[in-house]
Amino acid sequence: MSEPKIGVYVCDCGINIAATIKVADVLAFAQRLPNVVVARENKYMCSEPGQQMIQDDIRDLGLDRIVVASCTPRMHETTFQNAVAEAGLNPYYFAMANIREHVSWVVPDVGQATAKAKRLISSTVHRVTYQSALEPRQEPVTQSAMIIGAGIAGIQAALTIAEAGYPVYLVEREPSIGGHMAELDKTFPTLDCST
Repeated sequence: MSEPKIGVYVCDCGINIAATIKVADVLAFAQRLPNVVVARENKYMCSEPGQQMIQDDIRDLGLDRIVVASCTPRMHETTFQNAVAEAGLNPYYFAMANIREHVSWVVPDVGQATAKAKRLISSTVHRVTYQSALEPRQEPVTQSAMIIGAGIAGIQAALTIAEAGYPVYLVEREPSIGGHMAELDKTFPTLDCST
């Protein structure tokens, strides 16, 4: 297997990241990491120009792995996966380093924040080196549910799912259902019989 060609892209996130992390130092560090071909920054990496920069580098430099250091993957992982896929790269050759929530928002010291950002980017570069191409697939799903435990919560869950029109299998290890609720004589506040 040939060595991967990795591109590292650091987002300033306006001032969210750039105000706490010395981005130029991080870029210089990233450029020296193994297999990194290019390291660039953008004020807003998730913007159209930021995504276009990544796509152009994939085509022009032959990149086969992408690392974006920016905000949480929950916010933009799909954005960047779609961008690299549009450039012809498998979206699972992409990895994100969260340097906003994990660094700039929680580490006020610029020196410590910059050092931590370097560590996160380094680990992400090393991780993406070993990632494999994945392809989406569809698997048949049995449209039914099994509830394990026929206590009051299990019974309620089974009833709710059954009311939604799905077959339900309720499994209980004891000889009767009701769990601990069935052991009570009366329940508060009505003093009704629990069974």
